Amino acid sequence: MLIALIIFGVVIVTAIVTVWLTMMFLFPKEFRPVKLSEREKITLEQKISRLDTTGISDRVGRENKKTKPEKPVKPEKYSEEGAAREIRFTEREINGLIANNTDLASRLAIELSDDLASAKLLIPMEPDFPIVGGKTLKITAGLELKYVNGKPVIALRGVSLMGVPMPNAWLGNLKNVDLVKEFGSEAGFWKFFSEGIEYIRVKDGKITVRLRE
Repeated sequence: MLIALIIFGVVIVTAIVTVWLTMMFLFPKEFRPVKLSEREKITLEQKISRLDTTGISDRVGRENKKTKPEKPVKPEKYSEEGAAREIRFTEREINGLIANNTDLASRLAIELSDDLASAKLLIPMEPDFPIVGGKTLKITAGLELKYVNGKPVIALRGVSLMGVPMPNAWLGNLKNVDLVKEFGSEAGFWKFFSEGIEYIRVKDGKITVRLRE
C-alpha cells in the first residue's frame, strides 16, 4: 500500500511538472524589452543620425510620438560625397530600436551570433481561437548571413513553431539553401541585392553591412 501511494505521488508530481513546463515552453509570457543605457542610447543615436539627416527623428528611447519639425524642410543639392556606406549595429541596439516600437517591444527579440541572425516572435492568439485561444505562441527562426567568395550568403536555417522545427517541405524546401546562389543568377531581387552588397558579417553580437557604390 505504501509503495502504491509513493508511485501515485510520483505520477502526480511528474504530471504537474510536465504540464507546467509545457505551458512555459509552448505558451511563454511576454519577455522584457531591452533597455539601453544612456551611453548606448547616445551611440545608437549617432549611428542613426548618420543615416537620417532630416533632423526630425525622435531621440532613441523616447516614446513613439509624432513630432513636427521646428522649421520647414529646405531643398538641398544631392551629393554622395562623404556619405556612409557601412552600417553597423549591435544586438542590443537592434533590440533597443525594436523596444521603441510599443507594438513589438515585448514580443520580438533578435540575437546575433557568428554568421547567424535569430529571431523570436511571440504571437498572442484571439480568445475564441480553437485550442490555443488566449494563449501566446512562440515562433523562432534563424537566418545565416555571411560573405564568401565575393558574394553574400543568405540562407534560412529553419523555423520552429512552439519549439517544434517545421519540415523543410513546409518551408518551400528552402532550408539551408543559399538564396543568393539559388536565385541570384536570374534578374530579380536577389541578383540586384547581392550586387549591391560589398560585405556583410555577423559576429560577436554585431552586424556589419557595407554597400557598393
